Amino acid sequence: MTPALRQAYQESHRRYHTLEHVEDCLAELARPPGLSAHDRQVLEWAIWWHDAVYDPTRSDNEAKSAELARRDLAALGASEADRDEVGRLILLTKGHEVETHDRLGAILVSIDLSILGRAPDGYDRYAAQVREEYGFVPEALYRAGRAAVLRHFLEAPVIYPDPAFRARLEAPARANLERELQTLD
Repeated sequence: MTPALRQAYQESHRRYHTLEHVEDCLAELARPPGLSAHDRQVLEWAIWWHDAVYDPTRSDNEAKSAELARRDLAALGASEADRDEVGRLILLTKGHEVETHDRLGAILVSIDLSILGRAPDGYDRYAAQVREEYGFVPEALYRAGRAAVLRHFLEAPVIYPDPAFRARLEAPARANLERELQTLD
């Protein structure tokens, strides 16, 4: 990780999308079995850069983060193929939708969403931090927008595209989302 990348995660407007989120994601990366050292490296890079650009007023954060990753990884000597794969993986974190046989994509998206399946107190802390990041949005508009996001996840056939993450986190994530949705309605 570069000093500039570390500094990006310490921007004053961030509450959830911080180094703590990156560290949580890296801890989750230790779980999936059967990954090659190369696949783990690519996923680690994708985790480090996936929220490098984060401005809650914009909709192009993932695209900007992918661009930054490609540029930074080129300077660090990563191959073009690895830079392209990291960029592709980062872009998946925008919609959290993954093709059926995309194992690395499924793992990264599942890792990024792992907070949804945490114990209720951890989830509630996350939800409060997200609200703080969107503190500029009036309460009524935030509630409506957040409820739409939660419903989107709840209406999906699965939240976690990786089967191991799904087995471990799907039920608690759905319970957390339902619980938060009740507080918003």
